[in-house]
Amino acid sequence: MAIIASVTLLITEHRNHQLDPLRATLSVAVDPLKYLVNLPTVFIEQAAYSVSTYSSLKKENTRLREEQFIDKTRLLKFDSLEKENIRLRALLENSFKLGEQMLIAELLSINTAPYENIVVVNKGTRFGVHPQQPVLDANGVVGQVFRALPFSSEIMLITDPNHAIPVQVNRNGLLAIAVGSGQLNRLNLPFLPNNADIRPGDLLITSGLGGTFPSGYPVAVVDDFTPMSNKPFVNITATPKAMLDRNRELLIVWSDSSPVSLSTAQLPKKPSESPSDALPADSELNAATPGRKTP
Repeated sequence: MAIIASVTLLITEHRNHQLDPLRATLSVAVDPLKYLVNLPTVFIEQAAYSVSTYSSLKKENTRLREEQFIDKTRLLKFDSLEKENIRLRALLENSFKLGEQMLIAELLSINTAPYENIVVVNKGTRFGVHPQQPVLDANGVVGQVFRALPFSSEIMLITDPNHAIPVQVNRNGLLAIAVGSGQLNRLNLPFLPNNADIRPGDLLITSGLGGTFPSGYPVAVVDDFTPMSNKPFVNITATPKAMLDRNRELLIVWSDSSPVSLSTAQLPKKPSESPSDALPADSELNAATPGRKTP
């Protein structure tokens, strides 16, 4: 009976299309059932895709964070190298401007004893360094070699209480003595009369007196002060031009026109020197360097 009914319905539909209204009515009730049947499959597929996407995004986020951390670390190193390059370029440019024979030395340690300003650098007698040599940075005078050892040297800063340097006011040539105060940001100018022609902001340079420091090197800038008419001397302080608390490289200067060198290391020549000039041998070093003591 079912087969006969099915055949009858097919023939009727094929010939007259009389069942279209009935099919449309039934589809309204049947279509939601089809979507409902497919809903679990669609939900599972979307859930699996969401989990997979979340896992992939989480892994990618972790990877990007690690790369960002590594890149930041590298940028810190690059920043340090960039600043070091700037300092070395400034030192090199300064050495050519000054026209002296110089050697770049790297800071090794700082003596933090009270009222003592001494630093240690990595160049010593094997590089021709000897006591009382001037030491500069790219901004001005730092100090002088206090003790020279084979592989290192101790530098007494100009702010050490035991250090004094002859200076003159660049504006008018007034001579004075700058004495260390024990503080890295201050020099004292004692024994100047109250009516001395010196003003706040005046640049102090080396006078060349005493023979240790060649003339013309910047030393300090005079601080603000108030002259007192009831005192014969005025209390004047100055701020060093050199960055005494920030230096990593220093310039050790040879003020003598003849170069000093050892067989283990050769210092750069001044542009005016000829490459064929002979350098003194190790046995002649003490004779070539006045005032130098054999370590």
